[in-house]
Amino acid sequence: MSDVILRVTDVHRVHGSGATAVHALAGVSLEVRSGELVAVMGPSGSGKSTLLNLAGALDLPTAGTVEIDGAVTTALRPADLARLRRRKVGVVFQDLNLIPSLTAAENIGLPLELDGRRVSEARRAAVGALHELGLDALADRYPDQMSGGQQQRVAIARALVGDRRLVLADEPTGALDSLTGEGVLTVLRQRCDAGAAGLLVTHEARFAGWADRVVYLHDGRIADEATATGVAVPPAAGAPAGVPAGGPEQAQR
Repeated sequence: MSDVILRVTDVHRVHGSGATAVHALAGVSLEVRSGELVAVMGPSGSGKSTLLNLAGALDLPTAGTVEIDGAVTTALRPADLARLRRRKVGVVFQDLNLIPSLTAAENIGLPLELDGRRVSEARRAAVGALHELGLDALADRYPDQMSGGQQQRVAIARALVGDRRLVLADEPTGALDSLTGEGVLTVLRQRCDAGAAGLLVTHEARFAGWADRVVYLHDGRIADEATATGVAVPPAAGAPAGVPAGGPEQAQR
């Protein structure tokens, strides 16, 4: 069986039609394998979040194919697509999407409950995910009883709970201080080292340095791709000169 968890092939995503059509992605191809963390960088409007939504089956391509663990998203019925997302994909959204009426542990365990797990089993898994991020004390707190950084880490724990084959993160360190951000990247890196495939959208070169590869998007296309030890992006794309090494090495993976 192939170790490619995410395969994006010649994907286009067009919003609207006619003269007002916006080509968010134009012919993007990408593979992410088991054990690999890929960072996606690029200016605002370059298609980063669109790529993440397609990779997580939260949206479907206008053309081209997206495969998650061998399943082509456009070939699945809505119920099967929802099941694929619950079982195989963990997503950290920019706006977090925590349910205000649920505690941290309930928010984290909800995807497992929706997939038929017992409440007690989901609770144990949720507490374990919180422990992994050093958040044991937050298990029974509601979102309005947490700081913004704590809410973001709970959202990350929700993305990591269970046996997710693919973990997607859209600026997961945006509301965190530098030290806490490093801790979150450590957990994400460890999850990939344990066999998951990871796709990380970030504006921070130092966080991209934790990845195995960095893909740079510009105007909906891949402008460059390289290892995280030094990305040389074409000057015309207006990208930073390089991505420094050091993240994964500092984590001693």
